[in-house]
Amino acid sequence: MEERERHENVTDMEQVNHVLVVEDDKEILEGIGIYLRSQGYVVFFAENGVKGLEIIERETIHLAIVDVMMPLMDGITMTMRLREHYDFPVIMLTAKSEEIDKITGLNVGADDYITKPFAPMELLARVGSQLRRYKKYLQVLEGQNKPSEKSYAVGGLELSEELASVTVDGTPVKLTPLEFKILALLMKYPNRVFSAEELYERVWNEKAINTDTIMVHIRKIREKIEIDPKNPKYLKVVWGVGYKIEK
Repeated sequence: MEERERHENVTDMEQVNHVLVVEDDKEILEGIGIYLRSQGYVVFFAENGVKGLEIIERETIHLAIVDVMMPLMDGITMTMRLREHYDFPVIMLTAKSEEIDKITGLNVGADDYITKPFAPMELLARVGSQLRRYKKYLQVLEGQNKPSEKSYAVGGLELSEELASVTVDGTPVKLTPLEFKILALLMKYPNRVFSAEELYERVWNEKAINTDTIMVHIRKIREKIEIDPKNPKYLKVVWGVGYKIEK
């Protein structure tokens, strides 16, 4: 009986999500920690990007909440560095005056952003949404969640949901989980035009309020799958309507 209880406790610990919060404002840092711990997350704290990267190297992190403006290393640089080795979701914290930083953050690999000051429930909702999406992505990588339609091909562009892989003319392409999900949706329905709002709602599973993130992700996908992103072969923009994979 004791052995069974010990095993169940270990299993429960393995299922707990680890969230890293990187913020130089101690009051905000502590506040976010209280919100996250109330939902059962294990929380790690860092006051700048340098400390944040050190924690990532020694701990298993499932999601990071990263402020843009910090001493020693800002959030943009930190996100760019961690994206060289890690795929977990990153939510950026920005001030209202830092509109350009939102776009820059998405460009270097952030998955979402939230503007300060923010409501605790909004932050928790975004964290939960990103973690659910990341869990599904990992299940696909591990072969635990096999869809009925496993692979799609348009010319030399091939995508496998079972293997969570993308290749262009046989060359592997590395996409973030969100980029993969957007491309998979477009490739399932070649030649169909999706509006930015529809893409957001079907990928994020929430009502589209700001679709700037879709524009950034589309540009990043195009840079990775197209030989000439300015003259794309696969991922096309239908001006005033939306986006499609052209077959």
